[in-house]
Amino acid sequence: MKKSALNLPNTLSLIRVLLVPAFVAALLFMRDIPIWGLIVPALVYIVTALTDMLDGKIARKYNLVTDFGKFIDPLADKFMVLASMITILLWMILRGEQLQALIFVWVVLVILLRELGVTSLRLVVAGKSGIVVAASMLGKIKTVSQMVGTVAIILEPMIPHYIFADYHVLSYSFMAVMAFTTLFSGLDYLKAYLPHIDTNK
Repeated sequence: MKKSALNLPNTLSLIRVLLVPAFVAALLFMRDIPIWGLIVPALVYIVTALTDMLDGKIARKYNLVTDFGKFIDPLADKFMVLASMITILLWMILRGEQLQALIFVWVVLVILLRELGVTSLRLVVAGKSGIVVAASMLGKIKTVSQMVGTVAIILEPMIPHYIFADYHVLSYSFMAVMAFTTLFSGLDYLKAYLPHIDTNK
């Protein structure tokens, strides 16, 4: 297959960028619509996540890796993660779920700091030593936990009102998983690649 700036993987990455504001709009502006106000943003997010899972695999399998792809793919990933987390936090506040939002804000902070830290580490290590910081297994688990957790948090209000839903057991459980996998994957990257940085220079 011919390499081009707008090959299939790069097109999927661009679609992911465009779907992020669609997800933000659906979650915030449809929040008062019963059922569909939850299903629509969840479906948009699932499609967005699928593009994240497919673009890299297609690029590597069919040798469609391009410089543009190296730029747009991680940018789209960060855009999706950070925008979705901040939007869900705002969504909780607008729905009057103050305690849930107060707890989730700490999860968002962990995710923000981890993304900034790992991105900075990738840039420094690649620039100084030419080493490519590849995605680790913990990093992949972190990504899956964030994707599944995001969908679970959005759809939880659809659960019939009993203790499981009224006290946000599902949301809090996934928040804990998201926070721990994010934290430990970040520490794993630091442990693996921090030795490659010369702190004396």
